[in-house]
Amino acid sequence: MQPLVGLIMGSASDWETLQHAAETLERLGVPHEVRVVSAHRTPDLLFEYAGEAEERGLEVLIAGAGGAAHLPGMAAAKTALPVLGVPVQSKALNGVDSLLSIVQMPAGVPTGTLAIGRSGAVNAALLAASILGNKHPGIRQALHDYRREQAEEVLARPDPREEG
Repeated sequence: MQPLVGLIMGSASDWETLQHAAETLERLGVPHEVRVVSAHRTPDLLFEYAGEAEERGLEVLIAGAGGAAHLPGMAAAKTALPVLGVPVQSKALNGVDSLLSIVQMPAGVPTGTLAIGRSGAVNAALLAASILGNKHPGIRQALHDYRREQAEEVLARPDPREEG
């Protein structure tokens, strides 16, 4: 099936975080592709990937990066598609550097920014599904089902002292 989401990351080590986005997209049945596209080591590849994403049928990009975290913003600069940035937790500043690099985009180049790490990766996938759901009813329904299942899990165990 034609991928609707491009899930890109600055290095293979970012997969530890971004795999949670991929798993969530899979759970929702959202077709996606996964690529390592480094803003610093392969800038020509990044420009080609982001510049051609729309014509290839992608509708949303999720870009995860750590440290200087230029990937989401540079991808957003090369496409009109929504770009959702996931800050990857870094060793130096625990991901705060990544978060600030992504969230501080100048006016005119919007880049949605999620939380640092796993939560941000999962929420990026859910937000991508929410965007896609406006056009794809099956994805919208999968998102409704996901939220219903979350509610049912909480309601099934109102007292955390009891076994589930």
